[in-house]
Amino acid sequence: MTALRLDGKAVAAQLRAELAARVATLGFRPGLTVVLVGDNPASAVYVRSKDRAAREAGFGAATIRLPAETSQAALLTTIAGLNADPDVDGILIQLPLPAHIQTNAVLEAVDPAKDVDGFHPVNVGLLSEGRAVLAPCTPRGVMKLLAAAGVSLTGARALVLGRSGIVGKPVAAMLLAANATVTVAHSRTRDLAVECRRAEVLIAAVGQPEMVQGDWIGEGAAVIDVGINRLADGRLVGDCDTEACAVHAGVITPVPGGVGPMTIACLLENTLLAAVARRGHSAGSG
Repeated sequence: MTALRLDGKAVAAQLRAELAARVATLGFRPGLTVVLVGDNPASAVYVRSKDRAAREAGFGAATIRLPAETSQAALLTTIAGLNADPDVDGILIQLPLPAHIQTNAVLEAVDPAKDVDGFHPVNVGLLSEGRAVLAPCTPRGVMKLLAAAGVSLTGARALVLGRSGIVGKPVAAMLLAANATVTVAHSRTRDLAVECRRAEVLIAAVGQPEMVQGDWIGEGAAVIDVGINRLADGRLVGDCDTEACAVHAGVITPVPGGVGPMTIACLLENTLLAAVARRGHSAGSG
């Protein structure tokens, strides 16, 4: 068996096109503001990509760049201003923040109705109840890739490898809402390879390069590799040994080009959802 490679770039491009078409009917431009503190090179690249994608889809896009020495109090004041700005529909705090700033305090300061990352405790709680409108972007992208591949989740044995609040826990909640039978595994799980092998759907989000080996994959399983790790030789690899896993998997995402492109597309979707909810419009189908 050779796995079908899921083209995240193509799925993301289709979603961005659909969002642009919806925005064109609204009579206003949903506004996304990104707050970038410091000069982390990777963060700067991500922010430019988000800004470009937003503008291409007809969104209003702005970036507030603050120096690394910005105090937590000053950052909270900036967020309060964005919360009060009627033209701002979505607020994204680019992570990581400098070490002297308490990340949780900052994320909790964002208006939940504008929390397009889905990290505010209110939105996390709604997700746990299956009622979230603004769900975290990467997990939302994972679910869209599974849908695009035609993977049936009802009753399926799904294993999430990783328990972070950014990917592992929220994607587990989404899989449960889709009627999958979900196991969350992590670094202290006994017989991890055996647990992975039982899964019909495997979401790898542990942050360890090529940790998941080919013989960990059950025959025909759907494998979504969320990991993105840069090796010493400069190569980007996922949490799975892609070529070895593809021998057994039915479908698999490549790294790069799999989940990554979906994150920005789903950020735009969240911004549209936030905008129409605040204004009482309909977001349309999709």
